Amino acid sequence: MTITGFDSTGQSTAENDLSPGRVAADDDLDAELIALGSSGTVVTRATTPTARETVDEQVIRLRWRHLLTWRDVVAVGTFIVFAVMLTLPLWLNLDHELRDDPQDQAFFEWMLAHGARVLTDGVYPFFSDRMNYPDGVNMMANTSVLAVSLPLTPITLLFGPHVAFNVFLTGALAFTGASWYLVLSRRFVTSRLAAWVGALFCTFAPSMVSHAGGHPNIVSQFLVPLIIWRTLELRVRGRALRNGLILAGLLIWQAFINLEILFMTAVGLGLFCAVMAVVRRRAHRGEFLPFVRALGVTAAVTLAVLAYPLSVQFFGPQSYQGLAEFVRNFGADLASFAAYSRHSMAGETAIASRLTQNAAEENAFFGWGLIVLFLGLLVWLRRSRAVLTLGGIAILFGAMSLGPRIVLNGVDTGIPGIWALLHRIPVLDSAVPTRWAMAIAPIVGIVLALGVQRAADMMRSQPASRGPIRVAMITAVAMALVPLIPRPMATVQMDPVPEFVTTGAWRDYVDDRHTMVTLPLPDSSYPDPLRWTATTGQDLRIAGAYALLPNQNPQDPSDRTAMFSPPWRPTSGLVASIKQGNPIPEITDERREMTLADLRFWRAGVVVLTPQSHDIELLRTMSDLLGFRPTWNGGAWVWDVRELVDDPDTVLTGGEPF
Repeated sequence: MTITGFDSTGQSTAENDLSPGRVAADDDLDAELIALGSSGTVVTRATTPTARETVDEQVIRLRWRHLLTWRDVVAVGTFIVFAVMLTLPLWLNLDHELRDDPQDQAFFEWMLAHGARVLTDGVYPFFSDRMNYPDGVNMMANTSVLAVSLPLTPITLLFGPHVAFNVFLTGALAFTGASWYLVLSRRFVTSRLAAWVGALFCTFAPSMVSHAGGHPNIVSQFLVPLIIWRTLELRVRGRALRNGLILAGLLIWQAFINLEILFMTAVGLGLFCAVMAVVRRRAHRGEFLPFVRALGVTAAVTLAVLAYPLSVQFFGPQSYQGLAEFVRNFGADLASFAAYSRHSMAGETAIASRLTQNAAEENAFFGWGLIVLFLGLLVWLRRSRAVLTLGGIAILFGAMSLGPRIVLNGVDTGIPGIWALLHRIPVLDSAVPTRWAMAIAPIVGIVLALGVQRAADMMRSQPASRGPIRVAMITAVAMALVPLIPRPMATVQMDPVPEFVTTGAWRDYVDDRHTMVTLPLPDSSYPDPLRWTATTGQDLRIAGAYALLPNQNPQDPSDRTAMFSPPWRPTSGLVASIKQGNPIPEITDERREMTLADLRFWRAGVVVLTPQSHDIELLRTMSDLLGFRPTWNGGAWVWDVRELVDDPDTVLTGGEPF
């Protein structure tokens, strides 16, 4: 690494070959932050404090201007290859869906169709009645991913939302890996290998692979390294407006991908910058005011742009106030930190299932090898206060991820965690505690990159020990990371969209005044209708939903915590009970009247049932409730209920037994 210093006139004073490893061990923390991604220029001891304050304004930053070398091309190419290999089962079988989280895949396919509809039809982007009619869905409160769905509109329109989802997921992983590599290699370390190792873990950590099983919005972290870099750049003097605007643009972009990742990044960066400001306050007094000025620009622009969308999210129609209590209790099992995810080569499904809520939330499965390596690197790089700060933040995030009560091997210890003090605070009450463990992965990746860089510097400075150092480095990294190699994503055959939908036959029943009611209504266990309406470009409007919606408890009207489905109604509850295998209750005139009231509430034009488990029971029950039998149309049983719904004088009575 070539280091250039400047005297008070801006002339070059020295060039030295200093490594980040040596830099991090130096007492001059100006150099230390360079190794962790600050301004990209290390000031030698020959420079004066005044020169240090102005060097960022005078040096030409050549690294970002260099064209990609062949090493960079190969490194970025590996992330594309690995992303494709991980998602290959989805590409090889376009009639398959994710096994572990099909409901979220259907949800994001619906969101991709919404984004396309925003561009093609000019619909309002922050609210939709295409699902959960008539109440609708607050898109800002439901991760609408507009920053992705809008650019993917051509693919959604040409190939459909199912293919667009595959592009979304694969691209999210590939772009995240490339972004981490480029930022690490340009701003954190000089070794391309070190940057590649760090970026590899940041992109394919067990938590990332776990969320790739249904949450492409969460694995779309390609802006996180850029946000980290540009935040550290805020301390450069004389560029408050420029740096503030750049960071604001990144924050706004990330807000329309996933606010949860943005929030966690902001917390981690805020803690890091606060600690480093304290430990560097004497040697670098000139950094605080430039940082605050640039941060002010960032805050002003970001809040101005996001004020309206956030007001819709928190105060608009179908907004909610925090997650349900049972979700706020989703903490990481303490034993899961040393275990291996079911998605990793060394993992076992039985063990992972005992230590986590579901397969998409394996956030803390780092394994013993990586834990030992990470702690060893903290000790090895302990001269760097920045590295120790990162380690402290990782430990804090780990403690927060345990939830309100600490659980060990599936057993509640009764010991309260620090989240017990935080989970009722506004904004924090919308966070899932176990996901704070996911925020540890980028910290581990950065420290891994710095560790490999230190080893590379030692090999260069100590030729006689190059062999042993190389063996030790490869062995340590391999023992930690090889067991974490991810398995290709598991998929299963999905139920096809019925011809009744794909051929447009539904248009004979559903118009601007009517909706489709499916049996059962869509929820977390039956998300297929979301895919149906997505396939139609959201021309089809449906009752019911799988989305975050406010709880409407008549016994507690003040409770507006989020639920994953609309409020209970007699018909939806009856159908769900039958679908679960419960006995069919007696169908009375009172039940028929409740069904008619529900159909009128939903403005139903047609009731549709496709072949599935317990379909005969559902067929008989609905026929008895409505008083007539359905017709078979395009692979579905269809009840035309427009006359029943539109005629206010209609009264349902028992019909001919099925």
